Amino acid sequence: MTRAIDCLVNVDLGDIKQPEYMVRVKEDYFKAGDSFFHSPELPELLDDMDKNGVARAILLTRLGKDADRAQRYAAARPDRFSLGVGGVDLLRPMPSLRKLEAFVRSNPVSYTVVGPSFWGDGMYPPSDAVYYPLYTKCCELDLPLCLNTGIPGPPIPGEAQHPMHLDRVCVRFPELRLCMIHGADPWWDVAIRLMLKYKNLRLLTSAWSPKRLPQSLLHYMSTRGKDRILFASDYPVLSFQRCLDEARKLDLAPEVLEGWLHGNAEAFFFNPEKSA
Repeated sequence: MTRAIDCLVNVDLGDIKQPEYMVRVKEDYFKAGDSFFHSPELPELLDDMDKNGVARAILLTRLGKDADRAQRYAAARPDRFSLGVGGVDLLRPMPSLRKLEAFVRSNPVSYTVVGPSFWGDGMYPPSDAVYYPLYTKCCELDLPLCLNTGIPGPPIPGEAQHPMHLDRVCVRFPELRLCMIHGADPWWDVAIRLMLKYKNLRLLTSAWSPKRLPQSLLHYMSTRGKDRILFASDYPVLSFQRCLDEARKLDLAPEVLEGWLHGNAEAFFFNPEKSA
């Protein structure tokens, strides 16, 4: 069984009241059942990972949420978990960035994350200068930044998540390790072209059933993009079993599959000198 690093896992969806747009995306977009908003206990999560060959997972947390499930699980099993941290206030950045730096220095953080459609009424694309303090801080800390790209599932504005907005970001911040997350639909070819252009840019296939990935992406990851595409399930939105069973059934060379499921994340999030 090819081992995997799952780069985006939610463990608290059942602990918080979900906004109406998330209920809509569960019911209208994913046609999902109650497991969509499930919060696993630590033994359950580890057992599920072990059954499906997930060696390590990055758990989402937020600034200001002290000792939530993600942080507790990462503290209990640092050999299996690290953190992706969101919640940076881009409109009042300095206090938030101080908190981010302190959090990164005190916790096993693999990246910080922002969804352009999910704050500010979707009015601020990543090319807007409101993001620049965060970009600068990430460069200072050598901290990867994940940004949602593609039209979002919930019924909220999507234009801010067009990957072309990252063109200027990559030009102005070549030191910034950037990763597009949740795919790039319907702009896959734009995302691929940007990854050909910029060596600091990656794409995460979170929230995408592997059998639904476009042929253009599968071709890219088998040719010039062997080190650029990273695996994630967005668990429990999609299960480890479904995503990894489908991934292992794709017509991919063994070294391409290993890079996607494990090696590329190991290099980009955990051994950055190998991804330079």
